[in-house]
Amino acid sequence: MLDFVLQPRNIGSKDWATVLFVLSFVLIAITRGVFENRFVDFSRLIYSDKYIKIYRDTGNLMNWFTIALFVVQVISFAFFIQLSLSFFGFIEKTDWISYIQIITLLGIFILSKYLIEKIIATSFNIEEFSEQFNLQKVSYRTYIGLCILPLNIILFYNDTPIDFLIYFTIAVILIINAITYLISLKIYQNLIIGKLFYFILYLCALEIAPYYFMYYWFTKT
Repeated sequence: MLDFVLQPRNIGSKDWATVLFVLSFVLIAITRGVFENRFVDFSRLIYSDKYIKIYRDTGNLMNWFTIALFVVQVISFAFFIQLSLSFFGFIEKTDWISYIQIITLLGIFILSKYLIEKIIATSFNIEEFSEQFNLQKVSYRTYIGLCILPLNIILFYNDTPIDFLIYFTIAVILIINAITYLISLKIYQNLIIGKLFYFILYLCALEIAPYYFMYYWFTKT
């Protein structure tokens, strides 16, 4: 006679994630309703640079449209980081404590990097480039954050990992970031050539080193 031993299966609650996903879509809906024309231009960012040309003033970096979608971006990227770490076996995707740690670290990282960039840009006298570059980065990364939000939902609620979606999303994020840098270099090439040495220092200190240390921290801890 066979004896069956039942082992309890611990399944983390997904309610906290549902709340965050709903909050993200509510913020998107409110932003679209309040800033209808701007949101339409923003939604075409992948194939048109009209949004960048119209809203290139640095004051747009701290208005409510940018702030609301920045919150969605952080929520979305924190989810994708957690899902990626879960896929590679570092954490559980339903662990809300890990998510709080990731989103806190991500928020601190972004804000600290922005403040340090402003200090260094002022020291190197490249404030114009830094502000425009930041606005362009925020716009494209916010767009990416909104695009990967539905993928996060699919990956989170699907108990079977979808390898293709994970690798595809990582590749798209890297490609769009690279394109953003190339576009910025083309737009501000005259300014960069005049301050090439400072730009190289800026690029190494704030656009390469932070991501290397983040990678090192996640892979070694």
